[in-house]
Amino acid sequence: MSRLSWRWWTRNNDKSVSERTPPSEEVAGGDRRQLLQALSAIAGSGALAVISQPAEAKDSSDLPPPKRALTGRDEAGKSVFKSFDVTSKVVEIDSNPGLTFYELYMTEGVPQLTGLEPDPMLKGTIGFPGPGGTMFRLISYPPKRPEGYKPPAGVTFESGLKELSDKLPGMGDVFDRSAPGMHTSDTIDYGVVVRGEMTLELDDGQKVHLRQGDCIVQNGTRHRWRNPLPEPCLMAFISIGGKRG
Repeated sequence: MSRLSWRWWTRNNDKSVSERTPPSEEVAGGDRRQLLQALSAIAGSGALAVISQPAEAKDSSDLPPPKRALTGRDEAGKSVFKSFDVTSKVVEIDSNPGLTFYELYMTEGVPQLTGLEPDPMLKGTIGFPGPGGTMFRLISYPPKRPEGYKPPAGVTFESGLKELSDKLPGMGDVFDRSAPGMHTSDTIDYGVVVRGEMTLELDDGQKVHLRQGDCIVQNGTRHRWRNPLPEPCLMAFISIGGKRG
C-alpha cells in the first residue's frame, strides 16, 4: 500500500461511514488500485470474523412444528398449492412424554394422480399401511432418559401400547412384549435422521449409530430405536406396506 493510501485508511478507520472522506478526494492515479486492494482485504477479514463465530445452539424442542406443502390441480388442470401449513395431524404420546408423530400423508393401493383427491389425513391416521400403501411421517423421539427416570404416574407397558394403538391404530400391536422397544411391521421403511442422533438395534444385538443425514432401509425386520443424546431426535420415515413370504 502507498504512503497516501495508508494515511487515508488510518485517518478514516475510526470514523463512522458518514464521516469518512471519500478516497476519490485524496487518491490519484495508481494509488486507487492499491487502496481498493487494501480495503478488500480489510472487509474480507471482517467477514471471516463474522463467519467464524459459532452459531448459537438452538434447543430442538424450541423449533416450530414442520410445515407441509400439499400440491394438486385446479379445475383447469394446472398445478396449484392446495395448502401450505403446519402438519395437519400431530399425535403426542402422553405415556412417553416427548414422543410425537407428525402424520404427513398416506396412500392406499395404487395412488390416483388426478390432483383432485382430498387430503387423506383429514380422515385420521393409521399405524402402518397395508400392502401397496404408503405412510409419510416425521417422528420426534424424546431425549435419553436420566438414570432413575420413571414414567408418568399410572403408566404401564401395556397401557403405553394401548395408547399407541388408540392414537395410531394398530401400532401398539407390533411391539414385542418380551423385549421392550423391539417391534416388527409388515413394511419396508425408508428413514433419515433429520436432527439429532439415533441408535438402531437388531435381533443379533448389533447396533448402528446414526447421525444427522444418515439413512436406513428397514426391510420388515425386528428392531428398536434408542436416542443416545440428552436432546430430541427427529427422523423422517416413508413406510411401504408389504407381504410376508
